[in-house]
Amino acid sequence: MEGELQLSQLTRLADSLEDDQGVVRASFVFGRDEQRTAVIHSRLDVEVKMICQRCLEQVVLPIHSECDYAVVNEGASSQHLPKGYDVLEVGEDPLDLLALVEDELLLALPIVPLHDPEICQPPVGPDEPEPSEDEVTRSNPFSVLAQLKRDPNV
Repeated sequence: MEGELQLSQLTRLADSLEDDQGVVRASFVFGRDEQRTAVIHSRLDVEVKMICQRCLEQVVLPIHSECDYAVVNEGASSQHLPKGYDVLEVGEDPLDLLALVEDELLLALPIVPLHDPEICQPPVGPDEPEPSEDEVTRSNPFSVLAQLKRDPNV
């Protein structure tokens, strides 16, 4: 199954973005593995707009996510499943693919969105003079301990 979703439909994801314009391309392949376990392979691609935390300008980031799910009944043991599968528990309610897409994209977002270092620099702030050497030595809180260590009477 393949399709496209508008980013504006994914409200939880849109809260993390600068702009909710764009299209998510989603692909799901349903099947069974060698152990006859129901599996789903998902593939998601989207370009999102976030704020670069280095230059504070908008950055467009390509997000790609692929995941393999093993579908098990709610409360069933998942210890018998081969490694590499994420467990997807289903109950009596139908599977909400829209929520699954949104969850995967939220997990795929970068923690700190940034441009490439060659493209952007941190914003220029007010020039602060470098502290002089006297200020650095005067403000050292451990200098008293060094004096105590040298004093043989203590």
